[in-house]
Amino acid sequence: MARTQNSIRNVFAAMGGQVGGILISLLARVFFLHYLNQTYLGLNGLFTNVLTMLSLVELGVGPAMAYSLYKPLADGDTEKLKSHMAFYKKAYITIGLAIALLGLIFLPFYTVFMSEVPDIPHLNVIYCLFVANTVVSYFYSYKRSLIVCDQKKYIETSVHYGAYFILNVCQIIFLALTKNYILFLVLQVISTWLENMILARKADKLYPFLKDKNVKPMDKDDTKIIMRNVAAMSMHKIGAVVVNSTDNILISKLVGLAAAGLYSNYYTIIHPLQTITNQIFESIVASVGNLTATVKDGDVGHLKTTFNDVFFMAFWIFTFCSISLLNLLHPFIEFLWLRNHGWLLDNLTLYVLIINFYLYGMRRPVLTFRDATGAFWNDRFKPIFESIINLVASVWLAKRFGIAGIFLGTLVSTVTTSLWIEPYVLYHHVFHLPLRDYFIRFASQTLAGIVICLITTFLCNHVGYSLISLLPRGIICLIVPNALMALLFHRTNEFHYFVDMAKSLLGKVIHHGH
Repeated sequence: MARTQNSIRNVFAAMGGQVGGILISLLARVFFLHYLNQTYLGLNGLFTNVLTMLSLVELGVGPAMAYSLYKPLADGDTEKLKSHMAFYKKAYITIGLAIALLGLIFLPFYTVFMSEVPDIPHLNVIYCLFVANTVVSYFYSYKRSLIVCDQKKYIETSVHYGAYFILNVCQIIFLALTKNYILFLVLQVISTWLENMILARKADKLYPFLKDKNVKPMDKDDTKIIMRNVAAMSMHKIGAVVVNSTDNILISKLVGLAAAGLYSNYYTIIHPLQTITNQIFESIVASVGNLTATVKDGDVGHLKTTFNDVFFMAFWIFTFCSISLLNLLHPFIEFLWLRNHGWLLDNLTLYVLIINFYLYGMRRPVLTFRDATGAFWNDRFKPIFESIINLVASVWLAKRFGIAGIFLGTLVSTVTTSLWIEPYVLYHHVFHLPLRDYFIRFASQTLAGIVICLITTFLCNHVGYSLISLLPRGIICLIVPNALMALLFHRTNEFHYFVDMAKSLLGKVIHHGH
């Protein structure tokens, strides 16, 4: 029950914070486009992707660290926690300094990722500020990981989104006053540093043992396990960066920086949705890790039941979000947000983006349980094949389909690798069950989602395509998919689990009100 309550608290904090974050970032984007232009947007996306590639030097320390903390946290083993945190402090400081060095070495070469160098002053200063923001994000961040692993992610979430909201408000004000992009980035660096400082001090209060000077070296067996997991996660990290963080680089190089700016308008909406849903699953990783740390050897029945519940939750969330994106994204951008028909991508690109969004979401339950159970090693080579297929397919298809081809490459690499290898590892090495159950569940729910999507889209098309139609389209997308999913799945154990949880929460709210 404590795990469930922590997960619910973490999820609600994440949802509330991300919704506020989406709204303020959309407002900031309007001001950004008003005072700067589409080329600055493309540059912003490009440098973000370049720095994500440089952060490969982290080599998966974060997930490996998180897994190693679940057991000592569950056991209350303070001495082991002190040893682990001292090790991670050194690791993260080393990572930050390594990224700073690599960033400076890479300074003369970042223009190779541009089809043409834009007429933007002080490009080197702008690039160095992106490097600085990435570097400061690693200092003190090892302490925030302890808070998250202790099922207190709601604390980290509150600080993060509080800082994010204040940052965006300040950036809007300073853009309006100065129209200075460099000052815009300086504010970002300051915000990142302050956020980590606040969380580090909060961790010191929650865990006073972090201030102890008497710390034993980490056990050799623990070190060996961590280094093994880091080696495995480094491959996963490389694959994730190549697949998820090279889109802007490929668009900038193969299509142009302005096209990257065009895509960034969609990214500004789709990425926060991915982030908000990621927050839901990241909010339960620690609880699943705690469950795994306390479960008896061979007793995976409760773990499998929990996975089925989480998988059903993912299906519901990503089906609803995908249908809403399909029917609302284009009219929202064209009529309400940017009010410019020239800033729309073609329908093929939109469809591929939404399919990728759905498949990415349906992988989240498997990845959540992989991270929580430490099953990093068994599919360590998968990301290498995935990234090679992604790059080759994206470049080849981009020559034929433009921007859409780049995202088609991502779809090809997902279907040929992640979609079946990741669940195979979880079912074979953790659940010790045949994979047939997973694919029957995945296929039947996805087929139901397609039917629901067709019905919803048919109804949306009948209310028209205009500014006025946005409201009825939104109402249809809110009511129809959720009503149809409830009708189709109301007899399943997973549906009853969430209904009972909702009733329990409502009862507590009513009782608290009295």
